Amino acid sequence: MTVSSSASPCRVGIIGGTGLTQLSGLSISGEREVDTPWGEPSAPLVFGTLDGQGVVFLARHGDPHRIPPHQVNYRANLWALREAGVETVVGVNAVGGIHSEMGPARVVVPDQLIDYTWGRPSTYFEGELESTTHIDFTHPYTPKAREILIEKARAAGLGCSDFGVYAATQGPRLETAAEIRRLERDGCDLVGMTGMPEAVLAMELKMNYVCLALVVNWAAGKTDHIITMEEIDAAIDQGMSGVKRILADSVAELGSL
Repeated sequence: MTVSSSASPCRVGIIGGTGLTQLSGLSISGEREVDTPWGEPSAPLVFGTLDGQGVVFLARHGDPHRIPPHQVNYRANLWALREAGVETVVGVNAVGGIHSEMGPARVVVPDQLIDYTWGRPSTYFEGELESTTHIDFTHPYTPKAREILIEKARAAGLGCSDFGVYAATQGPRLETAAEIRRLERDGCDLVGMTGMPEAVLAMELKMNYVCLALVVNWAAGKTDHIITMEEIDAAIDQGMSGVKRILADSVAELGSL
C-alpha cells in the first residue's frame, strides 16, 4: 500500500516499542516499505493521522514483535523517518523502574540517559569523511518536546514522572540485581534496552527527539520475586492506554516544533 497524496504532512514520527507494535486511534492512509543507505528499517512506515495531525508510525521491533534490542537497525529506522519528512520523533519505551516513584504502569518522561550498550552501530559519521564531527549531546531529549508530553499527561490526570535518568543496557537479557545496584549508584532511575543509539542518531539528523517511557516492571532486586512476562504484560495493559492518550493529545503541538 502506498501513501495517499492527500495525506496530512507528517512532521511527527512515533517509534513504538514493546506493547506498542500498532497504534490504536491512528487513521491509516497508507504504508510504505523503504530501503535506506543503512539497510531496511524494522518494519514498513505506517502513515496516517492522529487527532488530525499527520504522523508516521514505526514498530521498533517489527510487526509482529521479533527483533531483539541489540539487533534493531536504529540507523535505518531514523533515516527512513527523516526521509519521510519527520522533524520530531517520540520514542516509546518499555522500561524497568529503579527509582521508588517509578513502579509498574508509571509513565516517565526522562531528561537524561547513560549509555551502557556496546557493539551497536551508533553514528552516521563513519567511513570516508571530510572531517570529524562531534555533536553536543548534553541534553539528549528536546526540552520543548518534553514539556509538551508532561503538560498533556498532567492535563489528562495521568501519573507521570517529569524527570529520570534512563540507563540503556545491551539486552536482550534482563539485568542482575548487582547490575541494577550499580546503575542506581550511577544515578539511573529507570532501565531499558532501546534508548540508545536511537536518541543520538536523531540528533545527528537534526531531528527533535523525546522519550515517553512506560514502566512495566520493577528492576531486578527491587522486589523479592523474579520478573515474569505475566507481570510485564499486566503493566502494559494497565499503562499503555495512558501512553496513547498522551500521544494523541500531544501530536498537534509536537508537529509545530
